Amino acid sequence: MRISRTRTTAVAAVAGVSLIALSACSSDDSSDANDTAEATDAATSDTTGTTDGEFPATVDTKFGEITVEAAPERVVALGWGDSETALALGVQPVGASDWLGFGGDGVGPWADGLYDASPEIIDANEPSYEAIAALEPDLILDTKGSGDQERYDRLSEIAPTIGVPEGGESWLTSSEDQVEMISEALGMEDAGDQLLDDLDAKFEAAAEAHPEWDDMTMTAATRYSEGWGAYLEGDARFDFLEELGFDQNPEVEKLGEDVDSFFVSISSEQLDLLDAGVIVAFPIGIETTEITEDAVWKAIPAVADGHSVVVDGDLSSAYSLGSTLSTAYALDELVPMLEDATK
Repeated sequence: MRISRTRTTAVAAVAGVSLIALSACSSDDSSDANDTAEATDAATSDTTGTTDGEFPATVDTKFGEITVEAAPERVVALGWGDSETALALGVQPVGASDWLGFGGDGVGPWADGLYDASPEIIDANEPSYEAIAALEPDLILDTKGSGDQERYDRLSEIAPTIGVPEGGESWLTSSEDQVEMISEALGMEDAGDQLLDDLDAKFEAAAEAHPEWDDMTMTAATRYSEGWGAYLEGDARFDFLEELGFDQNPEVEKLGEDVDSFFVSISSEQLDLLDAGVIVAFPIGIETTEITEDAVWKAIPAVADGHSVVVDGDLSSAYSLGSTLSTAYALDELVPMLEDATK
C-alpha cells in the first residue's frame, strides 16, 4: 500500500514555522545510522549530482508546470527534507538547508556518508538569494515549505524551481508528493517509485507483524515552550502511526474538526484528552524531562499504565522529518519501543 498523506488547509499560528523548525531539536543522545545502501540501490544517477533520465521533464506545482530542460548538474535543496530525498535518489545537492540543526552536511545520521563533498548550508527561514545564485544551480528544490509566492518568485529568477504542489502550502506537502516531484524533476521517476514502494513494504511488514495494533487508538503528542499539543491527519508523525495500524484518538479527532491545521493545542488542564491505547510524545525546544517528570502527564491513564513512548534526539528528528531515509530509520528504532508500550 502506498503511504497515504492527506493534506489539510492553512496551518494555525501555533503550529507554524516555529513548530516545524523546532519539531525535532536534537538532544545529546545519538544513534548509529543504519545502512543506507539499500535505500539508494534503485537510484540511476552517478555521485556527481547529475542524472541520466529523460528530459525535458515537467513537474506540476502550485505555481504551474515547471519544465526542467536537461539533466540537472547543480541542485540546491531548500525545502524540509528535500536534500535527503535527493540523496536517497543518489543526487548530491551543492546547497541545502539544515532545518533541524544537524550541523555538518545538514542531514541526520541515516544519511551520513551520502555526500562526497559537503553542500553549502543555506539558512532555512531566510535564505540568502545571493548565496544561492553564487552556487550557479540549474535546479532548485523547495517542495516542502510555506508555499510563499515571493520566495518562489525570487528563487525562480535564479533557476527552475520546484515549489510546493497544489494544496501543499503551509508545510503540508506529503512525503509521497515530495518524492514524486523531486524524482520527476531529476528524471528518475522509476527510482522515486521504488523508494516509496520499499518504504511501504517496511510499513506493511511492521503492521502485519503486530495485528494487535489494528484499530488501537493512538495520540501523536508534543510539548513545547508554550504548552502541549497533538498532531492530526496530514502530519508525518500522525501518518507514521496510522500506517502501522493505529487509529486517531477520537478526542483529539474531535478537536481537529474545529481547526484548519495539522496540529491542535491542548491545555494542561485538558491533558487527559491525550489518553489513548498508546501515546507517542516528543519535546520541542525543551528538555525531555519536562514531559517525563510532569505530574499531570504521569497521571494520564495510558502513561500510568506504561502505554506511552517519549522520544528525543535523533529518533525524534527521524520521526518528524518524514523523508524516506529518516522514516526507515524511525521504523527500525520506534517499532520495538511501541511493542513494549502496547504489551
